Amino acid sequence: MQKISVCMIAKNAEHHIKKALEALKDYPVELIVVDTGSTDATRNIAEKYTKFVYDFPWCDDFSAAKNFALKKASGDMVLVLDSDEYMEPFEEKKWQEFLGEIEKQKGKVGRVLRKNYYTEDQEKRENSEWINRVFSKELFHYEGRIHEQVQAKNGEKYETYRTPLVMTHSGYDLSEEEKKAKAKRNLALLQKELTEIEKEEDAVKRTKEPYLLYQIGKSYFWMKDYENACIYFDRGLSFDLDERSEYVLDMVESYGYALLNSGKIKEALSFTGIYDAFSYSADFLFLMGFIYMKNAMFAEAVQEFEKAALKPEAKMTGVNSYLAYYNIGVIYECLGKTKEARTAYEKCGTYAKARERLLQL
Repeated sequence: MQKISVCMIAKNAEHHIKKALEALKDYPVELIVVDTGSTDATRNIAEKYTKFVYDFPWCDDFSAAKNFALKKASGDMVLVLDSDEYMEPFEEKKWQEFLGEIEKQKGKVGRVLRKNYYTEDQEKRENSEWINRVFSKELFHYEGRIHEQVQAKNGEKYETYRTPLVMTHSGYDLSEEEKKAKAKRNLALLQKELTEIEKEEDAVKRTKEPYLLYQIGKSYFWMKDYENACIYFDRGLSFDLDERSEYVLDMVESYGYALLNSGKIKEALSFTGIYDAFSYSADFLFLMGFIYMKNAMFAEAVQEFEKAALKPEAKMTGVNSYLAYYNIGVIYECLGKTKEARTAYEKCGTYAKARERLLQL
């Protein structure tokens, strides 16, 4: 059974790369670390965990750096991690089963579950997403200057499968200043790539345009420039897109919150027109509840929050449980329905805001 190579690029990551490498030290993997120009102790830390540390001159292209790392792997199968992602513990028996499975799935791309932790409105938040990270470097590589994507070398669509790997990610847990700085850096690269794509005559390459518009919108969203975020989300959603695509769903949700945050509360009600396409998602149902709530359509809001709470899975932790019930409680409390509010708050478990409202009631 072949080993797997873990490929990682890093720059000025001394504050978190040790944790990422420490989480991998007990696994039989070949560890490849590519430093893209650190001026701190990143390289020295990496060298304590692996002899395969390489330098790559930064060229404003994340795919170029990651593809360089792939070439340094001695084996064919790779797992790509960022320096602020930490693999959760994995039993040896399960690890061997995982290695056996990826050999059988060579023509597909394996997905890992990433849990993102960050702070918003002075609350600790968590959301989860499945991301493409395990593949054959013979068949796949990265494309895109930033927010790079795994693509088949033959240009064809590929199938994915879910691996049992789980990562925690701290890269979004930044101060407002750090968020804005990172978003500005991203914007410059994204705008450059969008300009290149818009000049393309190749229809296949032009299909990347909505994804770039989505990422530009997200960058503005991070900067709390909701007006510009709305403009780019609207452009991105003007294309004929797969409604089940994860980035499309996230673009829709982000657009909804951008509208609300920019004061376009009535405009957000237009999302009723896409309800049937996205109501499979607890996160979308929660958004609809919030839109109705902001428009003082309280009965409709409660109905959507209740639907969200019935969904078994959600990307954002809490939207299908305590956050949905908390908003229901707020609505009933505002309407003077204390008994119903108390019942809703009690369903929130240990959620601090709900506990506080119960004490007040």
